[in-house]
Amino acid sequence: MIRDFFLGFIKIHLLYHAAQEPIFGLQFMRELKTHGYHVSPGTIYPIFHKLEKQGYLLSKKQIVAGKVRKYYHTTEQGKMALLEAYSKVEQLLDEIGDLKTVLDMP
Repeated sequence: MIRDFFLGFIKIHLLYHAAQEPIFGLQFMRELKTHGYHVSPGTIYPIFHKLEKQGYLLSKKQIVAGKVRKYYHTTEQGKMALLEAYSKVEQLLDEIGDLKTVLDMP
């Protein structure tokens, strides 16, 4: 269950960064690591591919240091999904803002 939650967060994170500038897999894995997510290529690349297949991302191949690298950027559909996710996250944070109190934690 926790993994499913984090995969949702990762997808939102990915759409956000790809809306700012084109990103590629290894670069994004490093970005996620700075936020405490440790994701393998076997996890991240299927997410990229699925989001592209669903129309949220678009890729463009470029040759870098003699190797083909796929750069992804957020489509208009992806930007709309990101805005909707942002709204849902805001609502959730407002609702659970005092979660520690509810859970009786310091």
